[in-house]
Amino acid sequence: MLFVTAGLLIVVSAAIQAAEEKMIIIKGSDTMVHLVSDWAEAFMTLDPNAEVAVTGGGSGTGIAALINGTTGICASSRDMKDQEKQQAKEKGTDVREIVVARDGIAVVVNPKNPLGELDMQQLEQIFTGAYTHWNQVGGPDEEILVFSRESSSGTYVFFQEHVLKKKDYTPKAKLMPATSAIIESVSSDEGAIGYVGLGYALAAKDKVRILAVKADANSTAVMPSDETVTSGSYPIARPLYLYVNTKAPENITAFVNFCLSDAGQAIVRKAGYVAVQ
Repeated sequence: MLFVTAGLLIVVSAAIQAAEEKMIIIKGSDTMVHLVSDWAEAFMTLDPNAEVAVTGGGSGTGIAALINGTTGICASSRDMKDQEKQQAKEKGTDVREIVVARDGIAVVVNPKNPLGELDMQQLEQIFTGAYTHWNQVGGPDEEILVFSRESSSGTYVFFQEHVLKKKDYTPKAKLMPATSAIIESVSSDEGAIGYVGLGYALAAKDKVRILAVKADANSTAVMPSDETVTSGSYPIARPLYLYVNTKAPENITAFVNFCLSDAGQAIVRKAGYVAVQ
């Protein structure tokens, strides 16, 4: 009886392991969750035997999971840091980086805010706390309420590096666990300002208003769009990545290839991002 029980345990364990190897696990950027989910649904429609599980948690969380071997694919809205690359090397993980889309970071305010544009220096002053009231940038005499993603977010890191010039966010910034939380907060408070991926800003429609951004005080204000992100005229834009192990199984390679295919890039455009193919 014990022999049979042990045999069954071995069979069950093998079945679980096989199922885990078959399933594609994708973890990482909250900015990319709905895009990656759309890819996953389309991929599973093309291949009914495929299984894909998608979760967010932030780019840093996804990168850590890839290094630790708990996810097959990391979706990231920033590139890997040197420290993370070293950690991967120490773990024996050889990482492949694939740019699968591009994104503009949209600066959003409440629809009742009368401002239509800000320049990069004004954004830096607002998000570092040097400016605390809207009349300092030509708006009403109301307090500015800053909303940001949490530090595990790739969008948080990108915005800090490219807009804040690596300075700290204002200690008064309210850190949100997800992009959707920033949209909801900005939509409900007239003094609010935040930043989100362009796809999320467009999907929010009239709940928030997207500001045009000037590279400097003397430049022309530019709205984020496919054209301005591709041309480089919109100053807050970035690539979006999938990271995988170079020794990834065939099903993961097939998924990445699908994301880069004509069908996959059509999904990129439909989701409000900018295609790379």
